[in-house]
Amino acid sequence: MLQDLQFLDFEWNAGNWPKCAKHGLSREDIESVFAATPVVIPTRAATAETRYAAIGRTLASRYAFIVFTLRITPAGTRIRPISACPMHAKKVQYYDSTKGA
Repeated sequence: MLQDLQFLDFEWNAGNWPKCAKHGLSREDIESVFAATPVVIPTRAATAETRYAAIGRTLASRYAFIVFTLRITPAGTRIRPISACPMHAKKVQYYDSTKGA
């Protein structure tokens, strides 16, 4: 699916950054999850745009759950994080089982 996602960069602004930051993850934390090949699954969000969930680890080995969408531009694909938070135990177990940890 999106496991081999190729993207240009991230789309951060005053609309999405505060929602991500309020749960204690920095921009660097969120971006590092994508650098480490997270597990990506589509969500069932009730919106017009397709949203995905990424589960993975930050550079500091913290588990993170990130909801995001893709912005396709002529220059390339950008990841727009919508929300991010540390993962709950159930998601950690799922992530570890998919990664063979």
